[in-house]
Amino acid sequence: METRGVLLQSACYVLLFLTCVLVLARVRARHVRQAVLFASSCALYLTWTPWFAAVLATSIVVNFMIGKWLQRNPNWLPLSAGLIFNLALLTVFKYLPALAVHVSSHALRSFVDLALPLGISFWTFQAMSYLFDLYRGDELDPSLMEFAMYMAFFPITISGPVCRLPEMLPQFRSEEKTAWSEVATGIQRIAIGVLMMQIAKLLGQGILAGDGIVSGFDRTTRWSGADVWCLSFGYGLQLFFDFAGYTHIAVGAAKALGITVPENFERPFASTNPTIFWTRWHMSLSFWIRDYLFFPLATARREVWWRNLALILSMAAFGIWHRASLLFLIWGCYHGVLLVSHRVIQQWERNFEWRPPEKLWTALGWLATAIFISLGWILFRASSPAQAVQMLAATLSPTSYASHFLSLSLYGLVAVLTTGYALVLLVGSVLDKHIEAARSSEEARSTIALIARWRWFWIPSLYALALLFVFLITHGQQVNAGQLMYRRF
Repeated sequence: METRGVLLQSACYVLLFLTCVLVLARVRARHVRQAVLFASSCALYLTWTPWFAAVLATSIVVNFMIGKWLQRNPNWLPLSAGLIFNLALLTVFKYLPALAVHVSSHALRSFVDLALPLGISFWTFQAMSYLFDLYRGDELDPSLMEFAMYMAFFPITISGPVCRLPEMLPQFRSEEKTAWSEVATGIQRIAIGVLMMQIAKLLGQGILAGDGIVSGFDRTTRWSGADVWCLSFGYGLQLFFDFAGYTHIAVGAAKALGITVPENFERPFASTNPTIFWTRWHMSLSFWIRDYLFFPLATARREVWWRNLALILSMAAFGIWHRASLLFLIWGCYHGVLLVSHRVIQQWERNFEWRPPEKLWTALGWLATAIFISLGWILFRASSPAQAVQMLAATLSPTSYASHFLSLSLYGLVAVLTTGYALVLLVGSVLDKHIEAARSSEEARSTIALIARWRWFWIPSLYALALLFVFLITHGQQVNAGQLMYRRF
């Protein structure tokens, strides 16, 4: 029944998406374009649980009314009312059920089985950014339908990216037909996302059923140091392929409708320090935390210690946004400490006018960043603090590296996918550099120029083979690989 429901929802999504593409590519009238997008967004959200739509509708109406109040009286009172409402909404649906499991209270017992409305963390943050922007003096005057479209726009409702109304409103009001070139670009992004999410599924399940990342965390009870490193980096890779793949689909679907939404990832594994990493990983949420939480906190006082504390508090909130648990709080604080440590090192470099050779420093920075970010995924994924402690302790035990408890197939899978992803990025960069050369009469006959010129013939073939190969491996395995993992946040 669950599989049938997913297939039905997928069919509805495809049908509504194609309908919107055809209408927006042919119609200029703003009211028709908005009506089609609004109706499609509502219809798709209703294919889940109807009362989810009731929660979203309540949030839309209340935030819209508070926004009007804030426009008339741009002071702390309406802003506070809006923030209290949105945080209360998140607390009731996201945090009270988890608290009710651990607290023996008759008052909280009724919250244990309360389902989390899809995308509530994302569209609630969008609502709060709208209120913050109004408080700061931005001139925003959406109609109720336009604000509802902003909150429920179907390509991004479930798991973002987190959008902002100043960027979305002019696009909702556009009367330009969607160019077919944009439709083609959007479909290409969707295709990339589908493959990435299938690779994430492969990592979660493993080549053989029960030999993947999911089993390594949830079924294994002993780990060597090498096992932990394999799982930590493998989980980071799985989370990236899954969430970045979903983002490709969301961004691509929006692009095919003629609407540009924020990117969420920009080659995060190439980061050479924690600061760069958080400008490349889950970018829309990172920048939201930076603009609406860190900056207001950091500018409240001038002392360096306060700015550092504000950074740690902001990252702690980042962790709690995912889930109200000790591990996520520690994970957020851990990344806050990494960011502060990077700032301290930068300050030392300036004070002592010292810096090692650029290439060596870059290589060491990349290695250190990869190590510390990977260790952080243990806190993010472990099922309990005790498990996290056990796994992290294994990395510090030299004797544990003499053995392993995970299958060699998982080690090989993580290594092959890591190498393959790096090669794809490298080949893509080389081809991009030779696009112009392929058009030049002087270099048109060079091997690389010819490969670049005919890339749209051989790349789809390789894509189809890769997708077929991954699908054949994962098809039929009855393993929960945590597909679209950010949906539960």
